Amino acid sequence: MARSIDYGNLMHRAMRGLIQNVLEDVAERGLPGTHHFFITFDTTHPDVAMADWLKARYPNEMTVVIQHWFENLIVTDDGFSITLNFGNQPEPLVIPFDAVRTFVDPSVEFGLRFESHVEDDDDGDDGDDDGDDDDPPPQHDAEVVSLDKFRKQ
Repeated sequence: MARSIDYGNLMHRAMRGLIQNVLEDVAERGLPGTHHFFITFDTTHPDVAMADWLKARYPNEMTVVIQHWFENLIVTDDGFSITLNFGNQPEPLVIPFDAVRTFVDPSVEFGLRFESHVEDDDDGDDGDDDGDDDDPPPQHDAEVVSLDKFRKQ
C-alpha cells in the first residue's frame, strides 16, 4: 500500500496551532490595539459546551466575537473556554479547535476557513497504514477566507 504525505491534514494542524498561539497571547496579555476576532464553530461537535438556550438558537453553527468584553479565556492544546456576553447575560463556552470553521481578524484582514470533506478514492487505497479497518477520518483542508462579508459598511 502506497503511503503519501497528507499535506491537507498537516496544514490543518498548523493553522489550528496558529489560532492556539494567538489566543494564548490574548489570554495572557489581552487584545492588542484594534485586533478582534470572529470565530465560527460547529455547535454539533461533541466537545462543544454551551448553554441550552444558545444551542437551541444555534443548532448547527455559531459565530462569536472576541472584542470589547470577554472573561476567563483559557486555552489548552484541544481548544479554549471563554465567557462572553449575550444580551447582558454572561455565558461560558467551551470550543474545541476541531470545531472551529473560521477564524477572522478583520482589523488586519486575516482569516482562515477550515472545510471538512471526504475525498472520493476509486483505487481502494484508503491510506490507512495502521491496520485499522475503520473508515478513515474525513479530510480537513484549510483555506484563507474572504474578508468581504466581515467588512464594516
